[in-house]
Amino acid sequence: MVVEPKHASVNGRKRSQRPQKSHREVADELRARITSGELRPGQRMPTQARLADEFGVERGAVRQALRILQSEHLLTNVSKGAPATVAPDLGRALTGPGAAPQPTMVALAPRIAAAFAAPHVEIDALCLTAVSLTLAIGEPLRQIHAGQLKPAKVDVRVLLPSRDISLAFPTPVDATADAADEQLRLRWLAQRNAQGQVLRHNLQALRSTHGIDVRISFRALPFTPPVKLYLLNGTEALFAYYTLARSEVEIDHQQLEMYDAPGIQSTLFAFEQGAGLRDTTFVEQSHVWFNALWETISSELVLTS
Repeated sequence: MVVEPKHASVNGRKRSQRPQKSHREVADELRARITSGELRPGQRMPTQARLADEFGVERGAVRQALRILQSEHLLTNVSKGAPATVAPDLGRALTGPGAAPQPTMVALAPRIAAAFAAPHVEIDALCLTAVSLTLAIGEPLRQIHAGQLKPAKVDVRVLLPSRDISLAFPTPVDATADAADEQLRLRWLAQRNAQGQVLRHNLQALRSTHGIDVRISFRALPFTPPVKLYLLNGTEALFAYYTLARSEVEIDHQQLEMYDAPGIQSTLFAFEQGAGLRDTTFVEQSHVWFNALWETISSELVLTS
């Protein structure tokens, strides 16, 4: 290990003169390595001594950090002796009850893959463009083609905003820019249709390649959803807020400032039936809400421009 000149010796060990990290900061860094895939499920962690050296903290701070990650079900075998291990079932650890919420891009695919282990897969989704769902479905499709999964039946229902409404977002920062508003609407519509078509094609292809009974349906909402919701096999509800941020996009060689919500970065909260009254009630009421939208104010959706 290269020791910078500003490191000084403390109790015979090299320590940084910079302010020491807290145990929570150490936990945040290790959590990021786990969720990014740098540390893989089942992999042994570095020793506590090595982590203490790396972060410039005492071993007690490392132990506190590891215990935090163990309480979040990201680590197992945390003790004074042997190195801890990254949880083998990282998908459930990332999104199951009691786990720390994670970005949709990290948390959704493992839960979708777990749902595809059932003989009859049922997925309901309410979202803005279906890009997160399309990306997440890629993992169970890979496992099906690898012979690791083979459900008998797959039913998917997707609620998306109608092409005929004025979107709350994405929207131009300049509220008077009507031309920019239409450009952003057409850009969103192209994304909605493209993602829906890819999702439908990839799922329906399972009929011919693996003999799986697949049904996928889309309906249009008369409003812009402020949240995204995924309901899996009647037992799980994954929920996230669309959080608006200011950004720029180039359309026809012109830079437009807009307010938009990058859905793949939205923090996903998990609720599971049977994990307590609150979780069970949330899952049940989410199904009631989704079905009410599907059967009342939604309309036929055609994935064309």
